[in-house]
Amino acid sequence: MQRAKPPFRADHVGSLLRSAALKEARAKRERDEITAEQLKAIEDREIEALIGKQEEVGLKSITDGENRRKSWQIDFIAALPGIETYKGTRKVAFQGGVQPKQDLIRVARKLGDFDTHPMIEHYKFLKAHTRQTPKMTIPSPSAVHFRDGRDAVPASIYPDMEDFYRDLGQTYRKVVRAFADAGCRYLQLDEVNLTYLCDPKLIQQVRDRGENPEELPAAYARMINAAMSDIPDDMTITMHLCRGNFRSTFIASGGYEPVAETLFNTINVHGYFMEYDSDRAGGFEPLRFVPKGKQVVLGLVTSKTGTLESKDEIKRRIDEAAKFVPLDQLCLSPQCGFASSEEGNILAEEEQWAKLRMIVEIAEEVWG
Repeated sequence: MQRAKPPFRADHVGSLLRSAALKEARAKRERDEITAEQLKAIEDREIEALIGKQEEVGLKSITDGENRRKSWQIDFIAALPGIETYKGTRKVAFQGGVQPKQDLIRVARKLGDFDTHPMIEHYKFLKAHTRQTPKMTIPSPSAVHFRDGRDAVPASIYPDMEDFYRDLGQTYRKVVRAFADAGCRYLQLDEVNLTYLCDPKLIQQVRDRGENPEELPAAYARMINAAMSDIPDDMTITMHLCRGNFRSTFIASGGYEPVAETLFNTINVHGYFMEYDSDRAGGFEPLRFVPKGKQVVLGLVTSKTGTLESKDEIKRRIDEAAKFVPLDQLCLSPQCGFASSEEGNILAEEEQWAKLRMIVEIAEEVWG
């Protein structure tokens, strides 16, 4: 049967391709050819159109497509009190040589303060313009630490990393509460770093910089639980897990087994959006750890190419996953967003909508 609350049987991760008009407006703003107010007016118009398209294909959860952001993570983190951006070289690289042109982040002073965040206004606009359930997506707190480790958290500010994890968790608690107070009842934490800790190469990278990768899943779990510690009873928090998504490339490989117990039984989120569109994600066996009462959204449809999957093949894989967790605890989505950064993946807008429409159709056929 269909679910009355999120995550929904047919759902999506959140980011959507930017239109040509929006890309042009952003380029003009960078050249100072239009004002910030003019850019916002174009963003508003394009996001309203995106909302209408999501409703039209039958989705019950509606996002702004992250269309006001350059990056799924940097824009949000850079607006947190105590965080600064700087120019540097990425230490965690995508396969294939092409890398995002993004600033790096680091802690500039003690964390813990919070007043407001610009993305709360983004949420309010979304909520005011959809008849369905508005969903907000933000990076998980681990995004402040994982890529650069101590380079992101200077020892001069935080000699003890436990103090950093505690303060960042409390900052997130205040942020999440602010979204709740603005009416948000469906919030997603984008958590790529637990899946990166399933890749031997990235595990070694953490060791090489002098940190213990075996300690990080528990530390990240504590921050996520702290972030959720002051939410209303009717608020749903989900977590999205993937292995990197930029211009249809990836970063990590490896199944969920190394982090499965922590993921499902230590972290208190209500549902998991899980990448399962390729062999790089491993098998469904780790789903045996999923407890009753939690939902798993199977990311069986890829956002990395425009080729439409076979409905029968997707249904077969849902049946395979149901050997490890009851069908009633499963949902369906793409494995990731279509545009984790403003560049977007390598597919056309009509291919994006065809995939989302197919997900809705399959969900109706599988769950009724």
